[in-house]
Amino acid sequence: MLNLSASRLPWGMHYSWVIVAILAIVQILATSISMAAGILVPPLTDPDGQFGWSVGTIVMGLATYYLVGAMTAPISGWLGDRYGARRMMFAGAVLYGSSMILMGFVQELWQFFIVFGVMLSITQSISMVPLMASISGWFRRRLGLGTGLLWAAGGVGTAIIAPLTGYLLENYGWQVTFWSLGIGGGTILLVLNTFLRNRPEDIGLKPYGAMDNDPLSAVRSAELEKLRVKVFNQHVRRTRAFWNLPAIHGLGCAGHGIVLIFSIPFAVSEGIGLTQAAVILTIISLVSISSRLLTPVLAERYGSKRIMASCLFTQGITVIILFWAHDLWTFYLFGALFGIGFGGEWTGYLVINRQYFGNGPMGTLYGSQMTGALLGHAITTALGGV
Repeated sequence: MLNLSASRLPWGMHYSWVIVAILAIVQILATSISMAAGILVPPLTDPDGQFGWSVGTIVMGLATYYLVGAMTAPISGWLGDRYGARRMMFAGAVLYGSSMILMGFVQELWQFFIVFGVMLSITQSISMVPLMASISGWFRRRLGLGTGLLWAAGGVGTAIIAPLTGYLLENYGWQVTFWSLGIGGGTILLVLNTFLRNRPEDIGLKPYGAMDNDPLSAVRSAELEKLRVKVFNQHVRRTRAFWNLPAIHGLGCAGHGIVLIFSIPFAVSEGIGLTQAAVILTIISLVSISSRLLTPVLAERYGSKRIMASCLFTQGITVIILFWAHDLWTFYLFGALFGIGFGGEWTGYLVINRQYFGNGPMGTLYGSQMTGALLGHAITTALGGV
């Protein structure tokens, strides 16, 4: 058994920051394909390439991905509350590696729908919903900073993985790309799982920011934890916020989902190379790092309504640039401005949940919000392919 006592960490660092680092890497890998989905469209639709499928068909596969994720997100959240983030991460690691390797074998359209639309969607649901929700239990103070660092790291990861995937596809082909990502990513996740813990109480710690006179919570039995989850979820379902937040998240994700998928194919249709077009996502991701970091911090400090409204407005208004985008620099300008609003639109929900619902088990609650988000993605993706 690993000794994960805080006294064994450098500079007396609390283990909550190790959890943030682990979940940041999980987020990078779990969202790498969905965030960079637009990169897959050109090779899948190339009439002289391996597949030659229509854009509408590919879009339906992507919409299936989001729809399956929307249906499984609440279930994944409940499973995380019931069985813990560590078990869910192990399942996600195995499913990630196997799904990505199977993507390398895809030759027929039905295979793409099953592997990408179903298996990888469940992978993201299992990995993202319960694990991201679990971070709330590690913080009493500075949850905004913890989640901000978590989401900001994801921006760095997407900025790296998007052009890397484009480069691998252009130079080494479909199989090598997905086998490399599957074997490498799956191995990393399995190694990280040995360091993940569900709650600070599991290693004899209080949450970060707990007062000195706060009692150390006892490790709860499975039956007691099950009852706690049930009572908490019954309570939050009676609130208006429980039903409003998924709708808000869905509208916000509808606004950026179509951009993340179709900005690269649009740029390629204007005569820009795939690798250069992939840099659009890199710019969006890099610029979004600042708003990913600051939005949860500011929401925790000043309240979430005005901060989130500003991010939603910025994300929406910058899309106007695409009406006049033909040259490479205009696409890059769009990416830089769009990234500001995009980075803040979806990164404040863990803080919002703390402000509205307290310190309860957040998996099912966050899963319902992810259902709204993924439905927004699914609807606009399907409409965009019409």
